[in-house]
Amino acid sequence: MINRKVFKIKKRKPNRSRTGDFLIYFMLFLVAIAMVFPLVFAVSSSLKPLDELFLFPPKVFAQNPTLDNFQDLFVTMGKSWVTFSRYIFNTVFITAAGTAGHLIIASLGAFVLSKYEFPGSKLFFTIVVTALMFNGYVTAIPNYLIISKLGWIDTYWAVIIPAFAAPMGLFLMKQFMEGIPMSLIEAAMIDGAGLGKIFLQIVMPNVKPAWLTLIIFSVQSLWNNKAATFIYSEQKKTLVYALQQIQSGGIARTGQAAAVTVVVMIVPITIFILSESRILETMASSGLKE
Repeated sequence: MINRKVFKIKKRKPNRSRTGDFLIYFMLFLVAIAMVFPLVFAVSSSLKPLDELFLFPPKVFAQNPTLDNFQDLFVTMGKSWVTFSRYIFNTVFITAAGTAGHLIIASLGAFVLSKYEFPGSKLFFTIVVTALMFNGYVTAIPNYLIISKLGWIDTYWAVIIPAFAAPMGLFLMKQFMEGIPMSLIEAAMIDGAGLGKIFLQIVMPNVKPAWLTLIIFSVQSLWNNKAATFIYSEQKKTLVYALQQIQSGGIARTGQAAAVTVVVMIVPITIFILSESRILETMASSGLKE
């Protein structure tokens, strides 16, 4: 007779108590309120009439909401000798071209650095990581001198080309591509796939969360870029620059300034909301290695 022992599988109980769970969720709730409050207050302020904007203590929500601030903003922009649509075109073109170029260059560079070894590859990546430590203000003077020598002052390229070389995108894409097994690429090459097909149909779909996150960061950076250092012509100014000039118009334009804040933040927030799940997936798996 074979003695059979029955093993009972015990369910693992969480180490936290209900009190601990309550405290954790309560803290998360407070953090969520702290993060949402500025957005709610900004939107509410843009809907307040001028007399409510100067109330003390200020009230969070508008008592008599109105769209007059937005109407006044568009009237003010319409009086400019440069049309409102021109500012929008400048910003959209710079943002779209800079983001597309950044995505292409960062992805191609990350693919080579993560899957192939060549002389100086480690040194090059070390330089990229080191560049992450420098703030844009530190490199402002060298950037201006280089762009001036190239003859790009007062052109769109003065803002677009430097965006191609942002080190954050290359670093993020490389870290993600390292998680793709080399055996998968070698199998595709044995089946006759070229490097271009492997890159577009195998590598890029597998790192979709990474390049969506890269797009969001790039759009936020370029959309909020005033480009006042490099662009002097009014016809090439960005929307953010034009709107901030309205904000500096004094007390009479306080309502318009509140509306400007909402207009500027609409695009980055909308893109973030549409890609929120991908960003969370990127942050959750960026530190995992197989």
